[in-house]
Amino acid sequence: MEEYVPALYATAWAVLPPLIAIVLALITKEVYSSLFLGVLTGAILYAGADFDGIINHLLQDGLIASLSDGWNVGILIFLVILGIIVALMNLSGGSKAFGGWALKRVKTRVAAEIATVLLGVIIFVDDYFNCLTVGSVMKPVTDEFRVSRAKLAYIIDATAAPVCIIAPVSSWAAAVSSFAGEGQGISLFIKCIPYNFYALFTLVMMFALIFMKFDYATMAKFEMNAVEKGDLFTVQDENATRADAADTGSDQGTVLDLLFPVIVLVVSCVLGMVYTGGFFSGAGFVTAFSDSDASVGLSMGGLVALVIIIIYYMIRRTISFRDIMGCVPEGMKAMASPILVLTLAWSLKAMTDSLGLADYVSGLVEGMKGAAVGIIPAVLFLIACILAFASGTSWGTFGILIPLGLAITESHPELSTPIIAACMAGAVYGDHCSPISDTTIMASAGANCNHVSHVSTQLPYATTVAVCAAISYLIAGFVSSPIIPLFVGIVLLIGTLFFLRSREGSYIVSEESNRNRSAEI
Repeated sequence: MEEYVPALYATAWAVLPPLIAIVLALITKEVYSSLFLGVLTGAILYAGADFDGIINHLLQDGLIASLSDGWNVGILIFLVILGIIVALMNLSGGSKAFGGWALKRVKTRVAAEIATVLLGVIIFVDDYFNCLTVGSVMKPVTDEFRVSRAKLAYIIDATAAPVCIIAPVSSWAAAVSSFAGEGQGISLFIKCIPYNFYALFTLVMMFALIFMKFDYATMAKFEMNAVEKGDLFTVQDENATRADAADTGSDQGTVLDLLFPVIVLVVSCVLGMVYTGGFFSGAGFVTAFSDSDASVGLSMGGLVALVIIIIYYMIRRTISFRDIMGCVPEGMKAMASPILVLTLAWSLKAMTDSLGLADYVSGLVEGMKGAAVGIIPAVLFLIACILAFASGTSWGTFGILIPLGLAITESHPELSTPIIAACMAGAVYGDHCSPISDTTIMASAGANCNHVSHVSTQLPYATTVAVCAAISYLIAGFVSSPIIPLFVGIVLLIGTLFFLRSREGSYIVSEESNRNRSAEI
């Protein structure tokens, strides 16, 4: 029996399902129905007028397949474990104790934001782990200095994928290595770091915004409400309010009750990932990380860490065993919303896969091989941005564009590094700001922020950086060093921020606001 191929396969129609989901989410500010309608649109385009075919494709190939995929299940298990650990840290009073400890040392709003950025940079092993851990640890501190939850979510998200993509020891380095040709692996990843303009400019963007003490576009409204009215949310979210209410914990906790679980989790996750890559069977550490299965490794490391953390809290006796077990359903409930969004996002990707979105994009890339050689990195960057934003997956974009990039470099070896880096950077842009990206969803969950609020406030920031990165890739195609495009891009970004700061509609946090808040504390 021949495999069914829809009439609209590998055409521009394949872009319609994610486009509908994204536009509806931004208009209605409701993500569940928007994603579901995107999935339903994909099923209709796939099956046509066949009602049975639509339902079967929607359920069997979409929702059920997403929840039965081994990789996805491993990620869901890891998220549930993270939710339980976060609930334990909160109940033990560890998060509250750390907040109190930090507030004695963090005296300004700028310092609170910088501390959040630095913690996000330190936790570079995996973007999921980064999002939920940084949010849990830093929420009490940023709340005290009236940093809006939307700004916190942006900082969390901007130190997740953009940091992981320039960290050689991370799940992302492993993913990129797996898509590269044999024998290239991690060495190709390291060569691309100076050319990963989007990730590097994102870090510059965060520090510049913090030290310039201003925000623009949609974020300006959220920050103004937080600083002047004490409204951290602007758009209220029932799930966020419920999660915040569950964050109250014991007064007997210590800073160690937070640091110990975090350290154990980091070490366990790293060991879990290198274990799946064969480290304990003789493979080198870097090789093991390159060959690791992030889904299995993270869930394995998380489970081991959870057991150790439970034993630690039982020894500490700050919370009873009954209360510890009560954190299991609480942690699962806290993750219910992101798990639902992730399931729908994965189902949407299944729809675009069945409609041949990857083949459609591959055709576009193949058709531009004869273009002017110097613009290839910039063109690939823009294609990667669009594909990752529409599909919500950076790793899927890696799988589509990196092999094509390698094929192009066979005839243009002098552009091999900027071409592959452009594929990676464009994919990170999409992962960073797409409403259906799992990392974007996790950043919202980590900050207890309304998801659409996070997307709408982050998109102008990420796009500003992407425009500067695109210009740098255009330059990189004609020079042999990353230094010139890096310098031009950073100067352009800083100049753009100064221009936006002077425009009407931007919000500048005054020194008086800072002093008043410091006095209250």
